[in-house]
Amino acid sequence: MGPEAAARVKPMQADIGIIGGSGFYSFFDQAEKVEVDTPFDAPSAPLSVGEVAGRRVAFLPRHGERHQFAPHKVNYRANLWALRSVGVRQVLAPCAVGGLRRELEPGTFVVPDQVVDRTYRAGHTVWEAEGPVVHVPFADPYCPRGREALLGSASEETPLVDGGTLVVINGPRFSSRAESQWHAAAGWSVVGMTGMPEASVARELALCFATVCMVTDADAGLEGEEGVTHADVLAVFENNIERLKAMLLRTIAAMPTGDCACQHVLDGMKLPFPLP
Repeated sequence: MGPEAAARVKPMQADIGIIGGSGFYSFFDQAEKVEVDTPFDAPSAPLSVGEVAGRRVAFLPRHGERHQFAPHKVNYRANLWALRSVGVRQVLAPCAVGGLRRELEPGTFVVPDQVVDRTYRAGHTVWEAEGPVVHVPFADPYCPRGREALLGSASEETPLVDGGTLVVINGPRFSSRAESQWHAAAGWSVVGMTGMPEASVARELALCFATVCMVTDADAGLEGEEGVTHADVLAVFENNIERLKAMLLRTIAAMPTGDCACQHVLDGMKLPFPLP
């Protein structure tokens, strides 16, 4: 299926998309399953579309419904294309991260405003077809309206850290101590494996995109004796998943409607193929 082909779904089923991370595989009690064809093969799972706080929302588990896709195997392009195909223009993408600062203890939520990409995986761009070259601005990688809505959802039970830099490593392995110490010395805040190319592909598709990072561990450079394990990550995420879901519900209710600058980054550009 080429990039020119349209996804075979009914248009405008949702306007907000939620991408669930490790330990976050469902969001609705009742939802319509929507299968979407994309030019980049299948997304991680069918979309679950339902109504939340009067808004139409599409949920997609980043790693699949059985956590079968490791970070370097996630089809980020297909996931975001699928969300756009059903009308989504605002994406919220929570993820699990390691903390690079001692004050960012497990269970802390961070809303970053910057990202550093240290991945080397395939599928970094949707604009690989022959034709006009497409360069999108990425100086500020996260949608300001999405960040504002997330920060406005903070509560006494779930405070949020405003700002910081997410460094994204390729995975699936965790960082060595030297790498972790390097990341911390650079002044970065948290480290994860899925924030890129997710954020940059969203920008290429003219989607509003914001993330909230749940700190699940102190990364290897801050550990006293042992580094983090996948079991550690899942255990902390499970203990905090209800706080995350409640925060997302408040964010969705407060999310502004209408136009945003993120949705106009391609204005005036010649594209190799139309977007859905």
